[in-house]
Amino acid sequence: MSELKEQLRLMVVAERSQWTQVIQRSLHIHEVMVLPTGGTGLYEEVAKLQPDVLIVAVDSPDRDILENMQAITRDHPRPMVMFSADAERRTIEAAVQAGISAYVVDGLRAERVIPVLEVAIARFNQLQSLRRELAEARASLAGRKTIERAKGILMKRLRLDEESAYSALRKMAMNRNLKIVEIANSLITASELLLPGSDSYNEILEKQNA
Repeated sequence: MSELKEQLRLMVVAERSQWTQVIQRSLHIHEVMVLPTGGTGLYEEVAKLQPDVLIVAVDSPDRDILENMQAITRDHPRPMVMFSADAERRTIEAAVQAGISAYVVDGLRAERVIPVLEVAIARFNQLQSLRRELAEARASLAGRKTIERAKGILMKRLRLDEESAYSALRKMAMNRNLKIVEIANSLITASELLLPGSDSYNEILEKQNA
């Protein structure tokens, strides 16, 4: 039987004791934590014990289990595997929406546990990587928009051209050892809190540009 490449802490929730035994035999060299069946308290146990992987084996996932798994995906994302006898399309879709990395119908056999876990872990890691890339792209776009807005403020208030306004922002950032987007944010905040043309407003601009 193949083995996972690294030692893992796994949490198991199974409706039948024989299912738990199958999983434990398959993962004998790993740390396996067994919880009572049911969705109640599942979120809290995952948050407290922080398993590497969550395995659920049920005839059909009920609403409590799916809601708990959805909350885990939101707050404590990790690979989650579900072995189920329910092949209904709506059930599978609900499980996927809850964040299940692998949904296996009538496949809880000892020789399949580790391959399924490997697939679930790989899918989870790939999805997390895509989410990080998307978050970075959104942050980069938001940062560019913030800098453009701050440049516009400097161009209007100090009558600078675009290149000079960007140079002013860069100088402020260097003087304070901050990122340009952080300086841009502070400048925008100042422009929203203070009336343009006031002594306080002009003083902030002069200090930022010093």
